[in-house]
Amino acid sequence: MKKISLITFALFLTIAAQAKVSYKFRISLTDKKNTEYSLDKPRQFLSEKALLRREKQKLAVDSTDLPVCSMYVKAIRATGARILVTSKWNNTVTVRCSDSLLVKKFAKLPFVSGAELVWSGEEQDISSDAARKDTVTNKLVKTDNYYGKAFRQIEIHNGQKLHEAGFRGQGMTIAIIDGGFKNANQLTALKSLKLLGTRDFVKSKSDLFEENNHGMMVLSCMASNMPHSIVGTAPEASYWLLRSEDIDSENLVEQDYWAAAIEFADSVGVDVVNTSLGYREFDDSSKNYTYQDLNGRRAMISRSAGMAADKGMVVVCSAGNEGRGSWKKITPPADAFNVITVAAIDSTLKLAPFSSVGNTTDNRVKPDVSAIGQKSFVLKTSGEVGTANGTSFSTPIFCGLVACLWQSCPELTAKQVIELVRKSCNHSDSPDNIYGYGVPDVYKAYLSVHHEVANK
Repeated sequence: MKKISLITFALFLTIAAQAKVSYKFRISLTDKKNTEYSLDKPRQFLSEKALLRREKQKLAVDSTDLPVCSMYVKAIRATGARILVTSKWNNTVTVRCSDSLLVKKFAKLPFVSGAELVWSGEEQDISSDAARKDTVTNKLVKTDNYYGKAFRQIEIHNGQKLHEAGFRGQGMTIAIIDGGFKNANQLTALKSLKLLGTRDFVKSKSDLFEENNHGMMVLSCMASNMPHSIVGTAPEASYWLLRSEDIDSENLVEQDYWAAAIEFADSVGVDVVNTSLGYREFDDSSKNYTYQDLNGRRAMISRSAGMAADKGMVVVCSAGNEGRGSWKKITPPADAFNVITVAAIDSTLKLAPFSSVGNTTDNRVKPDVSAIGQKSFVLKTSGEVGTANGTSFSTPIFCGLVACLWQSCPELTAKQVIELVRKSCNHSDSPDNIYGYGVPDVYKAYLSVHHEVANK
């Protein structure tokens, strides 16, 4: 018998009494037997760049790469539900409907194995942040240092030496999955941004450059390129800006958006993914995670992040900012397999008090590495340089350097890059659940690879 995850009927009636209430369900499918796609013709669903990335790493295209069966999607739509996103890696379809009882129709479909309510409420057409206008001044203070005030957050990883060797991210593609990139298209320090495109998985008609500023600050850690004011860690990389975070609520559906975003990133050939998001508590507290859930498999976002390396991408994600609270632990997807999870330290290399700690419930070392996340230098929506705190910023600071390191060692696979980063850390022989393997030295990592090549 199929198991359908539902909230109670009584709660349905309570919610239904509210005006303009809608529901979002994640529908899990049994198979892809009736797909019109074939593994023999991967160019139907993956770009040439994505296929080349896999070919270089000797990664086969498999059944998880096949899009969700369109016949199944059509049948779900016929119930009266609106399709929001699909996930081929998880074989799910996420829908929106105004009638909660449609879940009974989903259950009767022969290819449906389960359905879970992932959001309910009144949805706004635009986010609450989109209407707020920020003044852009673009006043940038010059310093004697080429990197401006951002120098220290690059120097601790010897990133400047990697840049001096000619590796500044050129030819690498980075996707940022976040909550909005407010004013990024108006800021002088980002005027040389190599933008490949944007995609909003939350509200398809919104303008990412009018939404929340979190993603813009994340982007500025990597892509800023205004010498002597602020230069990021990968100023010559190309970028995709993807929105999965709904800043007006906290619900499981945001993980469905995230899964769709990383699958899109894969399909267009992205190399490195930065995600400065984490999930633990939700508006529906019955969905909250426990410590036992930190196993890399419980959360959909963790499962998807963990699959990325199998597709040839490196995911760099934030550890979380729970250090001061009662939880203290990392937040998904920081518990995922085969990702680089980043803790936050200050400029003296001491742990930021808010930085989340590990380990995972299956005793894997988390976080993996540490980077400056306390008083990180970022761009503000005004275009001026300011500071911000959070693993949200230690993550992109290091993510940009991962892209530059991989640029310098293109023969490596995604998993080899992850392992190389860990080995380059100052505590690689004695990792812990606070700093992980420690502070990485990307120039040391670069030299170790090229020394091995030279000696062959």
